[in-house]
Amino acid sequence: MSRLFRGAYIVWIALRYGMDELLLTSLDRHWLRVVARIVSVGRNLEAPRGQRMREALERLGPIFVKFGQVLSTRRDLLPQDIADEFARLQDRVPPFSPDVAVASIERAFGRPVGEIFSSFEREPVASASIAQVHFATLKGRDGQERDVAVKVLRPDMLPVIEKDLSLMRMLAGWVESLSADARRLKPREVVAEFDKYLHDELDLVREASSAAQLRRNMEGLNLVMIPEMIWDYCQSDVIVMERMKGVPVNQIERLRAAGVDIPKLARDGVTIFFTQVFRDGFFHADMHPGNIQISLAPDTFGRYIALDFGIVGTLTEFDKEYLAQNFAAFFRRDYKRVAELHIESGWVPASTRVDEMEAAIRSVCEPYFDRPLKEISLGMVLMRLFQASRRFDVEIQPQLVLLKKTLLNVEGLGRQLDPDLDLWHTAKPFLETWMMEQMGPQKLINELKDQAPRYAKLLPDLPRLLHDYLKQNPADNRRELEQLIAEQRRTNRLLQGLIYGGIGFALGLIAMQVILRVRLF
Repeated sequence: MSRLFRGAYIVWIALRYGMDELLLTSLDRHWLRVVARIVSVGRNLEAPRGQRMREALERLGPIFVKFGQVLSTRRDLLPQDIADEFARLQDRVPPFSPDVAVASIERAFGRPVGEIFSSFEREPVASASIAQVHFATLKGRDGQERDVAVKVLRPDMLPVIEKDLSLMRMLAGWVESLSADARRLKPREVVAEFDKYLHDELDLVREASSAAQLRRNMEGLNLVMIPEMIWDYCQSDVIVMERMKGVPVNQIERLRAAGVDIPKLARDGVTIFFTQVFRDGFFHADMHPGNIQISLAPDTFGRYIALDFGIVGTLTEFDKEYLAQNFAAFFRRDYKRVAELHIESGWVPASTRVDEMEAAIRSVCEPYFDRPLKEISLGMVLMRLFQASRRFDVEIQPQLVLLKKTLLNVEGLGRQLDPDLDLWHTAKPFLETWMMEQMGPQKLINELKDQAPRYAKLLPDLPRLLHDYLKQNPADNRRELEQLIAEQRRTNRLLQGLIYGGIGFALGLIAMQVILRVRLF
């Protein structure tokens, strides 16, 4: 019953804000436009359409707000007025009462706000779908004061999210029963992934730990700054972190006036994304402009500032290698290899003809190479790939949903910063270096280092183990000793073979890297 009531509420909101009228008028059919005029009779739809759509998403709750946040970065897919309104969802969702925020803080730490902070700004500086942020000055134990940001979870979020997710699970079941195409999209598994990440966002300690991991990962890159978490003041519904000072990344004219190199900024954003994905397999998965700022401080001028770590994505070594090989094959336009990778990974049936799939992928991707980013719509590429993949029964992998969403965010940011950015050319050197690291001798050395502790512990015990074994069987010592000597001789021959093979392998790697550098890219 709760799902039915929620569904009825969604329909009521859609009718109240004229979403049905917007849909009908957007379709290129004269009779549908007539229907739209009829259904709008008696309703006040004078407000601009973008404002109505934004307000409808805000009324429907956090899941729908997040949907609008993703769409706000895709100005190539939305009319200007709607994109501008959706941009307001990034950090200007209506805040909840400051009294409620103060009560949450005092309940979490068991002390009045005045005892924790020497100053606390009651008006939130940012308000999002899950939480809102207040600036404050923290009293340190050593008497030093520190500027901090206090993030407070919205109250009573769990029941609202559970209702929406329950409805989405029901709708996913209906969609999955409609056709084979719908089942191939795995809607129930996608909803399960969305469920997991939304519940992760409701635990702010998890967000703080994700921020700490990203901060460690990004330390040597000198392109992005992550706020330090103050662990003495981190609870599941309230966290306190270092205050970061920067300019929102979408205020391009202000950044340009301050002297920031905008094209370099766009290239750095691509580098950060590919570093997090392919080097670390741990990436910020909510990179809309509301969560990204640029530092103007002299010692960190032009660096990115990342905020809000409620959603992070992870990739396994298999996922990273598979994606990197796909990107590398795309960059050199080796569509046959892309098709082979899909078959090898099990994404398509083993009986699929490589040449047919190669031709389908080529027809989608070839027109987009050597174009600036302003002439490339990744959304359109993905849509055409989806249409082309139907005949091959390609399965959508739920674990990569966050990566696809983040890639859309990165493309949207790149488009805003530098419409002439060549996404392929910018990413190519990074992937080339990454592939060399995965296939070169350094990879072998790293693997040996990882296994060294295991063998270092085993080797000192070998003489004792051998002595104990011989001592337990004195009657058979001569025969077992002869067997041991024979086994030792075989081991020596094997070690000689391994040494010679290792030398040949190393020489082969050197030759392969030379060939790869000349031919692969």
